Amino acid sequence: MATGVTVCDTVSDAFQKFKLKQGEFKLRYITYKIQDKKVIVIDKKGSMEKTYEDFCEDISADNDCRYGLVDLEFETDDGRTTSKLVFISWNPDTAPIRSKMIYSGSKESIKSTLNGVGIHINATDFSELDYETAVLPIVKRFA
Repeated sequence: MATGVTVCDTVSDAFQKFKLKQGEFKLRYITYKIQDKKVIVIDKKGSMEKTYEDFCEDISADNDCRYGLVDLEFETDDGRTTSKLVFISWNPDTAPIRSKMIYSGSKESIKSTLNGVGIHINATDFSELDYETAVLPIVKRFA
C-alpha cells in the first residue's frame, strides 16, 4: 500500500555510517518516526552504552508507532559472540488507527533504504519485543 510517505536523505546517510560505526553513528540503535504524515526521519539515537531495554523504552515511549534499527550483540549456540542489525516495526494495538495504517503502509519505504538488514520483526505488543522469548530466537536463526 503506497502512502506517499518518503524517507529523508539523512536516514540513508546515517544508516551507512551506523553500519560501519563511524563518528557520531557509533550507536546501539536508532529509532525513526513519520513526521507530518509525509517523511520518515530519525527520532532518537542510543549510544553504545544503552541496552536493548533502553531501545524498547524509546521505541514505545509515546504509545505511537515507530520503526527501529538495533545492533544486537549475542552469543551463538556454539559460543561465539556476534552481532546483527535488526529492524523492528513497532505498531502497538493501542496506537491510533490512522497512525497504524500510515506506518504499516510506509514500512517498505524505510526497509528499502536500510538495504542489507536481513532481520525484520513486526511487534504489536511488549511480548513481541521480549528479548529472550521473541527476539533472540529469531536473531539466532541468522547467526
